[in-house]
Amino acid sequence: MEELSVLSLNLRFGLADDGPNAWEHRKAHVLSFFQEQRPDLIATQEANHFQIDYLAENLPGYAYIGKRLPAPTFWQDNVLFYRRSLVCREQISFFLSATPKVPSRSFGSRFPRQGTLGLFYLEGRPVICIDTHFDFDVPAQMGASRVIKQHLVAYSQEIPVILMGDFNATPDSPCYRWLTGTPDGRENGLGFRETFTEPYPSTFHRFTGEPVAGYIDWILFRGPLRMKECRVGQASVDGTFLSDHFPVIAVFGF
Repeated sequence: MEELSVLSLNLRFGLADDGPNAWEHRKAHVLSFFQEQRPDLIATQEANHFQIDYLAENLPGYAYIGKRLPAPTFWQDNVLFYRRSLVCREQISFFLSATPKVPSRSFGSRFPRQGTLGLFYLEGRPVICIDTHFDFDVPAQMGASRVIKQHLVAYSQEIPVILMGDFNATPDSPCYRWLTGTPDGRENGLGFRETFTEPYPSTFHRFTGEPVAGYIDWILFRGPLRMKECRVGQASVDGTFLSDHFPVIAVFGF
């Protein structure tokens, strides 16, 4: 396999009172979109258990990691679906907090945010993928970034890494600059590269199709990967949008 395709989408909290945009009205469109795109990895955020179950049942060619069991009724996960042609050697679910192994929130985060890390092998080639969802304020975003760094320290820097999700921040934010900063032996910098180029696309639209926030759904990467293609899926299906976020797609070469 010479290419790796990835897709990230905030599914929108399935228990939200969204009227005509409720999950029941969108789920078949989301499924059709995933089936049409057929990416190797699908990163989802704000996934309720019944959303995960629906997608898993109808995507037999995929397995997944990141579902918390047992979980509170209103719990949201960052679930990472992967094609069964990939081998998942390691999986870690962690909280973006000072105690990442315990359900918790830190750094002023309003919600207990999480990350899901998978170490995959594609025909003998390792690649790490992290699916995450950051909180809203700068201290929480910076704390979350450092927690991600702590988890990556355990792996060789030669292994390519793809970091994607809903970061609730734009490229002018401190956490973006920190994540994309060049490691220099000091505390800051993870050396991620950006898939898109300026001007960055908007990815949040509140089910209107019209941008109401900037580029907050990122696909970042580092290591021996080459960007081949990236795009934002802005089309609706029969007037229905997949989510209040647009899906973000990228294709990499090794």
